[in-house]
Amino acid sequence: MKDLLRTADLSRADVELLLNTAADFATNPLRSNTALANKSVAIYMTKPSTRTRLASETAVAHLGGTPIFIRGDELQLGRGETIADTARIISGYCDALIIRTFAQSDVDELGANASVPVINGLTDDDHPTQLLADWVTIRENFGSDVAGRKFVYLGDGNNMAHAWLTMGAIMGAHVVAATPAGAWAPNADVVAQAKAIAATTGAIVEVTNDPEAAAKDASVLYTDVWMSMGDPEAERIEKTKALSPFAVSQQLMDLTAKDSIFMHCLPAHREEEVATSVIDGPKSVIWREAFHRRTTIQALLYHLTRGELQGR
Repeated sequence: MKDLLRTADLSRADVELLLNTAADFATNPLRSNTALANKSVAIYMTKPSTRTRLASETAVAHLGGTPIFIRGDELQLGRGETIADTARIISGYCDALIIRTFAQSDVDELGANASVPVINGLTDDDHPTQLLADWVTIRENFGSDVAGRKFVYLGDGNNMAHAWLTMGAIMGAHVVAATPAGAWAPNADVVAQAKAIAATTGAIVEVTNDPEAAAKDASVLYTDVWMSMGDPEAERIEKTKALSPFAVSQQLMDLTAKDSIFMHCLPAHREEEVATSVIDGPKSVIWREAFHRRTTIQALLYHLTRGELQGR
């Protein structure tokens, strides 16, 4: 496997390898500080970023490489150069590419035409690097045996909901997406794909419109912002009204298992998708979760550049 373009590209064995390596990098970040010596990694972002940019640049540096950050307006793509040509040019200068952008099709085209590894740092459809960080955090709190546990995402059926269901299916877990019906439900094709993966791993994949039932006895409640970058501002009032029952309130958190945790991919809007008492409370693991963005991107770069991921 050359690239990580979608969460569904990963096999269970790939995820296990990445989680174990990320855990090592958490305790010894400079363990492999010559792995990218004399090499460079392009980090191309058309969406603003805090965590993905910092995690990517520090991950490259910890592996001994040189990160080259490129904003969306700094390439000739905006003047008509094709994605395919851009992929070939980057491949001639750099040893890997991390991209954070809007269209999944752009990431797919880059992967198809680059000769170096391409890593999806976020698109409107998927967010595989975030889910790796999430699962390292889950492992730290619950260990590797997830039998009898339920991991619940609440809110917009967006890229995070898609990645949540897909990764949970790969890992053989019981995962739930609690979202409104209709426009802000997860993509039906993604749900079908997650259920198909689950049929091979023993996972349980659920989509529900009942936040209380979803939260009951859950080990994890997870949410994301309600207005993602690129969402039409004209939809804000309608979308907020539809999503408000899925806000992670203290009342919802009180329905969860005794040892439950709260997770959020950040940035967060307190008193919108999550209560302040929850996100800043004793069950919140958001800062450790954010820390693992670096460890998991570092693990991805380490293994992809060595050709050690097999894919599904």
